[in-house]
Amino acid sequence: MANITVRKKKLANDKLSLYLDYSSPIISPKTGKPTRREFLKLQIYAKPKDEAERTHNKKTIEFAEIVRAKRLVQWRDKEFGFKENINLNVSFNAFYDSVVLERRNRGSYSNYLAWKSSFNYFKDFIGGEIKTHQLNDNHVKKYREYLLTVNNLRVKNTQKLAINTASTYYKHFISVLKQAYKRSLIPTNLADEAVYIKEEQTHREYLTEEELDLLWKTEVKIEKIKHLTFFAALTGFRFSDIISLKWESVYKDKHQGYYIKLTEQKTGNINNHPISDTAYTLLKIQGTTRGQVFTNIKYTQITRPLKEWIIRSGIRKKISFHNFRHSYATLQLANGTDIYTVSKLLGHKNLSTTQIYTKVMDKNKIEAANRINLDLDGLS
Repeated sequence: MANITVRKKKLANDKLSLYLDYSSPIISPKTGKPTRREFLKLQIYAKPKDEAERTHNKKTIEFAEIVRAKRLVQWRDKEFGFKENINLNVSFNAFYDSVVLERRNRGSYSNYLAWKSSFNYFKDFIGGEIKTHQLNDNHVKKYREYLLTVNNLRVKNTQKLAINTASTYYKHFISVLKQAYKRSLIPTNLADEAVYIKEEQTHREYLTEEELDLLWKTEVKIEKIKHLTFFAALTGFRFSDIISLKWESVYKDKHQGYYIKLTEQKTGNINNHPISDTAYTLLKIQGTTRGQVFTNIKYTQITRPLKEWIIRSGIRKKISFHNFRHSYATLQLANGTDIYTVSKLLGHKNLSTTQIYTKVMDKNKIEAANRINLDLDGLS
């Protein structure tokens, strides 16, 4: 008799991937080929270190068992391939938590922390557990209102949650709703009627060439931070792309010079990214020749030393690691690179994303400001 079992596959990050093992081959709805495995995109800790990780494992395994039961009925009814004839009613909290964990396994650590915070605000809003079939349009509307009025949970005073942070957390929630609907965990697509929270325009701080020269000459507590930040300023790479860079992806030929075959962590785009000789030199001085270029450094290690380094240099700008990517984009535009090329170098899918930088460095406005020249007595 047909049977399906939840099994675990060991991953390199000390986690286990959950998949369904079919007792006889079925036809994959994605490839059209026979297979006995269906990976669930769910991961658990191989050796949970605390109660939070043990709880995550328990909820994730429970969710996998529900999917297993659903697939078994579909298979026995000859309806395998996401033709849904069963409605699941599971913990939406557990599903949201599994989506957050996916962000930890791919993408930057800072992005994962943002997703984790968004989940904490949702739990605060709900005040407990909620099942997928309990969710309705009212929850979607009320959660939007909650984010716009709630105090920052990490600040003890009455400071409101920043509007752009509220916008990000609401987008995360809507994304989870879409995924829940796609997996038939909710009967209707509640995301369809959601009204996104409009972000406020913010100033994207950047460093000038003069400030970068000054910073390079300033002593830093961890020398590798200087190498990482300047590589970002010279290439436009995100921290996640730099830290995952391997020598096997670095090439040189007589036509392109040095370049990196890059699979971006955030977008998944693959492209050849030209780099300067100076940027290549920063790679060479890491002392590695194969595998990962930048080793033994995490994002959590650089935040405080980076801030201290900026202050020590005398630069009075609020600069984070990501601002070095902003600096690359802004300085490219300032030095005459067209916006389409800058967009491709940054790996943006839409040109509108790159146009944000043109507001910072608008050459037409700068030229216009200097067109009116008056000879005023007493002013030199």
